[in-house]
Amino acid sequence: MARYPQLFSWVGFSHHYSPLHEQELTFVLTRRWRDLGLTFDDADFTGAQAVAAIVRMTGGNFRLLHRLFVQIERILWLNELTIITEDVVEVARST
Repeated sequence: MARYPQLFSWVGFSHHYSPLHEQELTFVLTRRWRDLGLTFDDADFTGAQAVAAIVRMTGGNFRLLHRLFVQIERILWLNELTIITEDVVEVARST
């Protein structure tokens, strides 16, 4: 950052966050599912596929996870869907 004085004057510090661990990721996903008015059932195959796709795409990065869920919510609303599938996650990623 010292090489870019314009950026350095806007940013006071930077902090590296490590990826979410499995329990943290499960907690966040459960909350996001509930925020969308859906139930998170890890025994459901469709839900498990969607979770696997989300984990694969975000790598546990909270910021990417948040951005992805904003798009997932938008896609669910536009298409009047009531379940998050792997296809929904793929479309959300592409936007």
